[in-house]
Formats: sequence, C-alpha cells, structure tokens
Amino acid sequence: MKKIVQLTFFLVAFMSQAQTNLTEKKQDTQGYSYEIVKNDKTGTRIYTLKNGLKVYLAQNTDEPRIQTYIPVRTGSNNDPADNTGLAHYLEHMVFKGTSKIGTQNWETEKKLIAQISDLYEKHKAETDPDKKIAIYKQIDEVSQEASKYSVANEYDKLISSLGARGTNAFTNLYATVYQNNIPNNELEKWMMVEKERFSELVLRLFHTELEAVYEEFNRSQDNDGRLVNFELMAALFPDTPYGTQTTIGKSEHLKNPSMVAIHNYFDTYYVPNNMAVVLVGDLDFDKTIKMVDQYFGAFQYKELPVKNDKVEKPMTNIVSREVKSPTAERLNIAWRTSGTGTKEAILADMTSEILSNAGGVGLIDINIEQNQLALNASGFSTTFDKYGYFGLTLTTKEGQTLEQGRDLLLSQIEKLKKGDFDESLIQATINNRKLDIMKTFETTNGLASAMHLSFTQGRSWEQTLSEINEFSKITKDDIVKFANDFFKDNYVIVYKRKGINDKLVRVSNPKITPIQLNREAQSEFYKDFATLTSSELTPVFVDFKKEIQTKKVKNTNISFVKNTTNSISNLYYIFKMGTDHNKKLSLAMGMLDYFGTDKLSAEEVKKEFYKLGVSYSVTAGNDISYITLTGLESNLPKGIALLEILMANVKPDQEAYNKQVTSILNNRQNAKKRKESILNALVNYARYGKESRFRDIISEKEMKEMKATEMTDIIKGLNSYEHEIFFYGSDLSPILKALEKNHNLNANKAIPTPKVYVEAETNNVVYFANYDMVQTEMTRVAKGAKFNMDLAGTVNVFNSYFGSGLSSIVFQEIRESKSLAYSAGASYRMANDKNLNDYMQVTIGTQANKLPEAVDAISVLLSDMPKIEKQFNNAKESSLKQIASSRIIKTNIFFNQMNLKKLGFDYDVRKDTYKNIQNLTLDATNDFFNKEVKTKKYNTAIIGKKESLDFEALKKLGDIQEVTLEEIFNY
Repeated sequence: MKKIVQLTFFLVAFMSQAQTNLTEKKQDTQGYSYEIVKNDKTGTRIYTLKNGLKVYLAQNTDEPRIQTYIPVRTGSNNDPADNTGLAHYLEHMVFKGTSKIGTQNWETEKKLIAQISDLYEKHKAETDPDKKIAIYKQIDEVSQEASKYSVANEYDKLISSLGARGTNAFTNLYATVYQNNIPNNELEKWMMVEKERFSELVLRLFHTELEAVYEEFNRSQDNDGRLVNFELMAALFPDTPYGTQTTIGKSEHLKNPSMVAIHNYFDTYYVPNNMAVVLVGDLDFDKTIKMVDQYFGAFQYKELPVKNDKVEKPMTNIVSREVKSPTAERLNIAWRTSGTGTKEAILADMTSEILSNAGGVGLIDINIEQNQLALNASGFSTTFDKYGYFGLTLTTKEGQTLEQGRDLLLSQIEKLKKGDFDESLIQATINNRKLDIMKTFETTNGLASAMHLSFTQGRSWEQTLSEINEFSKITKDDIVKFANDFFKDNYVIVYKRKGINDKLVRVSNPKITPIQLNREAQSEFYKDFATLTSSELTPVFVDFKKEIQTKKVKNTNISFVKNTTNSISNLYYIFKMGTDHNKKLSLAMGMLDYFGTDKLSAEEVKKEFYKLGVSYSVTAGNDISYITLTGLESNLPKGIALLEILMANVKPDQEAYNKQVTSILNNRQNAKKRKESILNALVNYARYGKESRFRDIISEKEMKEMKATEMTDIIKGLNSYEHEIFFYGSDLSPILKALEKNHNLNANKAIPTPKVYVEAETNNVVYFANYDMVQTEMTRVAKGAKFNMDLAGTVNVFNSYFGSGLSSIVFQEIRESKSLAYSAGASYRMANDKNLNDYMQVTIGTQANKLPEAVDAISVLLSDMPKIEKQFNNAKESSLKQIASSRIIKTNIFFNQMNLKKLGFDYDVRKDTYKNIQNLTLDATNDFFNKEVKTKKYNTAIIGKKESLDFEALKKLGDIQEVTLEEIFNY
C-alpha cells in the first residue's frame, strides 16, 4: 500500500482537484469575461460570446501550431426519421464551400443548384422505379451544367495553403466536429475561412458526394465491428434514435435525399449558441478571443427547437441477436447505463476497469486472458450524452462455442458480485487513470479533444475535471453493491457467427457523368485570400548534439532527453536485432506476459507493475527490438528493479506456452477470414513475392515442438547482447543508480548476422483473392529507386500535390469528378534504410461494379500527371509551412536521430529538404513523375467477390493470378 500512497501524492499534486476545483469568473484587459476552473493545470479559459458561442482556449508552446476544433452539438440523434444519415451527409457538404468559396459565377450556379434541389424532391416523392431513373438522369445533366461554375475542393485548397494538417470531420450520435491543425501565424486567415464556411450552406456537387457517402455505407457493411454495433444499439435502444437509426443512415434514405431537409437541418442546428470554437496551442489569450469575436461574433443567436426526447423503457429481459459474416466468431454483451458524468456511468466505468485494464490485472484479464481460455476478452464502458452502456466482448478460440464464451464472461460478473477481487486494484486503477489524464492533457490534440467532448455532451469544464474526484471516492463496497444492483438478466447479447451475411445491400452503379473540376479556376474569395500575408515562421531544426546527452557507462551507451513538461518518464532498452536475426525473438518476448518468476506468478508481476503506475511493453521488429518502461518518474527505479527481476528469473511454464501456441494458431486462422488481414497479406505478396519476411514464419510444427525453456533462455540472455538505453525524464541520476544496481551494463555479446530479404521486382502482375464483400479494395505497388535523400523535398510536395489529401489530383479525379470511390490515394514512399528501395503505392476502395472505370481512371493518371501550376504552388507552400511550424520534441528527438542514422545522416535533414522545396518547380516534379512513377511496372493486389468483378478490365493492369490464402499467408 505504501507504493500506492506515494504515487497518489504526486498525482494529486498534478490534478490537485479534491474540493477546490470550482469555476471562477474573470475578466481580461479588453473586457471579455471568461471562466476558469480553480487549480486547473491546463489553464483553460472558457468564454461565451454575446451570441452564445462557446470559446475554449488553452496554451501549449511545444510547437508554433494550434489544434482547432469546431464542434456542433447535433448528430444523428437529431436526424428526421425519414431522412436518416442527414447529419453525417451534411458534415460532408460543409466542405463544399459557400456562395463565395468554391464558385466562379454564383448567380448562375445557384439557379442550377435550385433546379437540382427541386429534382431531388421530385425524385424522393416518386415511387415508380423507371420514373426515378429518368429523374436521376435529369439530376445528372443539370449537375454537369452546374459543375461548370464550381471550383472543386476550394475549401481544402484554402486550408492546405495555410500549412494545415489533419483536416477532417466526424459525426456521431450527438455531435458533428470539424478539425484542423494550423501554424499559429495563420490563425486569423483560418478564422476568415471558417467564418465564411459556417455562415451558410451551399449543396454544391451534391450527387457525386452523395455517391461517396454511399460508398462509405458500403464500407460499413464490410466492417464486422459496425455490423455488431448496429445490432447492439438497435436492441439496447429500441425506442430512441440511439438505436432506431444509425449515423451512416439507411440505404433507402441515402438514395432518396432531400436537399431541402439538409438546409433546414443546417439552419436549425448550425447556430452559434449550439457551437463552440476550441483552440489549443501556441496562442495569446487576449489577441485570440478578440479575433474570434471579430469573425464569429457576427453570427446570429437563434432559439433551438424544444426537443421532446423519448425515454427508453427499462429493460426487463435478455435480448438476443445474431450477425453473420465470414470472420471469426465473437460475442458482445451490453447493459444500458445513464449518460456521461452520472453516478451510474462513473460506477460502470470503474467496474469495467476492475474487469479489464491496461495493466492486465482485471478479473477478465487474469481469469480468461492470462489463462488463455479465449482468444481475447475484455470489459469496457462507453457513454453518450443521455445514455451509455457497459459492455463485455469475447472472441472464441478453436472448438469453443459462443455460449461457452458467454458463460465465461458472466462468471466474472458473479465474482464482482461476491467481491472476489483485490481491494488494492481500486486505488491502483484511480492512480493509473490520473496518469492517463496527465498524458492526454500534455498534448494539444488530447486537451482539445477533451474540450470538444465536454461541450458536445453538455458538461461544464469543471464537471469534466471533477470526474476523477468522483472516480476516486469509489470503494470496494460501492463496486459490489453496484454489481448486485446493476447486473441483472436485462442485457443484450449479440452473437457474431460465421456464415453468409444475408443482410448485405447490393446496388447498381448509378450513371454519373464526370463533373468538371475546373482545376485552374479560383473564386474571387480565393484570389483576395491569396493576396493576404502572414508573419513568417522561421523553421527550427534540431541540434541533436545539444538536445541529447549521451554517456557511456561500462559497455552501454545511455542517452538522455530532458522532460520539462510533466513527471511522466520513458525508459527504453534498445537492441539492434529483431526477427531477422532470430525468428523466435518475437515469440519469446511475447511470453513475458504469461511467465512469472521463481517467486512471483505472472499475475503477481502484473499487479506489482500496476500498483506502481508503471507499465512495461516489449516489441520485436524486423531489425530492432525494444523493452520499454513508462510511468511516474519517481517510481521508475522500482519499475527497473521489477523488470530486471522478471527478465533474470523468468520461469518456464510449458502449459502457458502451449496455450499461447494454440492462440497464435487460432489467430492465424482468423486472419485468413478477415478482409483487412487478407488485403495486408495480399499487398505484401504483390510487393515482395514469396521470399518475404511476412511469409517467413515459424511453422505450426516448429512451435509445437519448442519447449518453454527455449523462450526463457532467449529472455534471460537478451541483456547480454550489445544494446543501448534511452531515458526521457527530468533527472537521469536516480535512473543511472537504478540501472547500475539492477541492469547488466557490461553487455558485450555480438549481435548475430541477420537474414537478408531481397526486394522483388514488380512486373505488372495482378494478384487476386476472393472474398464475399460489397466493396472491392485494390492496391498497386511498384518498386522504386534506391534511397536518395536528395529526393525528399520533391517527394514531399509530389505526394501532397498528386495523391495525398482532399485537394490532391488523384482524390479530385477519382472521387470528386467521377465518384468512383470513397477512398483514393497515391504516394511515393521513401525507404527507411539507405540500402533499401523506395516504392510507389496507389490505393482505391470502391464498389465492384465501378472497378472497370476506376481502373481506367487511375491508369490515365499514372501515365500522365496533370500539370496545374496554381495547385502545385499551393502544395509547395503548404509543405514549406508545415516544416516551418513543426518541431521535433520530447522522445521524438532521440528516435528521429536514430532513424536518420540508418539513412546515413547525423543531423536534422529537414534543413536540406526545406531548401530543396524552396527551389522546386512543377517541371522538376513532372520529371520526377516521368522517371519514378510513370515508367514503373506495377503489381496489383485486389480483394473482392469473384462473381462481381470484371476480369477483362483487370487484364489491362497485367497478368491475373488468383492466389490462395495459403500462398499469401504461408500457412
């Protein structure tokens, strides 16, 4: 218990909550009133403008950038029952511009958009299928005419010109959230764009984006997690929109949209008193709030509709549902809870940690996972604004029924009810939760995400910060009482069985005439915007010698980077060897989770780490391996001692090893049933051929014949090999003492010679794997030139311009113009070792019936890169601004240097890249394309339903080879 008390002391010093985190009102020198929460170490200020807009501001000076979020407190719960998917579709359309952004001639374009809207209303009302097709043809014709006056993706061009990254948005049950990360010198220009963007809605290029959303719907049909969740939510919430409608929407609604309804939704909910602006980063409070008021303060307050929320009737029985697909069998069990911040939700959250936690010491962790009674199992709690649920999930192993899995999970609930768990687990869970909060709040995105979540769930910042206090008050008696009161036979259980999904919706490909992209065109807004100037940011490049302290202690190099942010530290043992040197290394290191020592069981080892608030992890890569300790710095010396005891005294357990082998073999079989795993194996096969690391695995026979002692011998001998140590923290001295006392710093055993895998040539071969799915996934790969750092600047700009991002050539052509895919991208990947080759990769996810057109479209792009000077200059400027505003900080300082050494450099090469980009021209980039992209031979990996694919179209890409799963996985 002493360890726990010590950890709590330091954590409370950070969180400092208790009874003192009350909201205080203050006023800045300009007269703006704001709220802070007393003792909030993040220093967050919350303003409320006169129009009701909430503004969350916090400072983080790690780099001269600002994480931005604009959350709107509305999601699919507010979708009309006859227009499901509306909130999500609106999210897409807010990227399409306004009457100023994205148009060349608004007066003409708006008349055509009005015609399209009328036609959609007519289309929605029509019931005769042939007449609907005729109306859609009219929509397509008018849309083609309207596209002559539009400028596709102009919003994205405006934002990317600022040097933005992470531009995206998402919709859930109760919120729609828009995000960007921008250089801080571009803050006002970002506000100009966002103010215009949210001032009105223009449903430009509507029918092509609608088809992209439908592609997203199709992707959800091929996603087991979503299919299970849809069934789970429908059964848990049969009377409210939580379960009666999904965020993606129903197929028939997506195919019969109403532009009028979408406008009404925007006008109703996209109002300042239902929105917030969240800004976290290197900013000045006073200047920023004045700027926000200048641009967003003019939005007009509008009363929100009074919502007559339906209430779910209490569940009184077990509801059972089934989902079928080709993948491994698993089950989900869920009990309904009340919403975020309620006492019930907090108790459910704590209870889920008692069952399953990051330390691997919960009841499910120990009794099911540790004993390997299932492939995997866990407990969790998730909450929304009004409701939530407590969930259990389990994936069965070979020969195990779902009903047996269900009984395993429910038996852990019975243990909860009896109080059959260690009381110290509660305090350890509280301490680790505080550590998680500390880690989250040290990053701009983590803190900003907590802010937008607080706003959209209707909670004050004080309530968000205070939740850990409520968490800290929970006792074992509270958990036991909660378990007995809460866990009744009133749950939902969804069985995901192996079989054919008979609920798949397959649709015909609508005849969409490619719209005009007008790549050279610019709106008047864009032209004026382009003349605006911002203060220049000077790039800062790392001086590794200055930032990294390195000393040799005996035979071991120890590097140190100082942490000036918080009291969390990281320690890495780094071995320059991996599975290339010893195929058994990954298997052996993974057994540390299941082997104890001569004095401590595996369960007891995990509990000791969890009590310390220190976690360890092991990673064996191809050519490098890590053992990592992370946690509160004051407890890290104890963590080092415990880790060294484990590694030196690890005890072989043949039964545990045999169970792990069984789990590995089960996972291998399950991988051959998952679309994502098959595609990954297929792409690897297309790129490397048969002689690859991926296929060079330990066989079933080899694993079964191995003894547990082989695993422990590898673990015990690891510290005798040459290695280095890296520490990120505030004070190296206590760590050095702990290492000198516990660790072998005299390691001098030479690293064994690695196996060399030759990179295969790509030669226009199409590798196809059959899988029953709605979508088709295709990846094309080409072996490139040997690594050449001189190309880094060109590659950076080329990727942005040609294939990465919403305003790239590939995305615009494949998705925006032709609506041939939901996902489309291309990128040139530089090697991570000076002795290896680069490669080019192109990816498309589309409906099977669109594949022939998609093949033709991507082939045209790979044979002749469109040359648009303005778009190229935009990509170039964006790349320069991103480098100028990026900083290599914290642990990245060391690992960046380590990676550069593999490439043959000992300095921050971004300096050279920045200079190269400054001098780069479109002609030079086109020369790069002609040499490194156009002339290459590509291999193609494609997965889809065989009966749905046009193999004649695929022959255009090369010779087709249908491969078996045994060929690509090698088992």
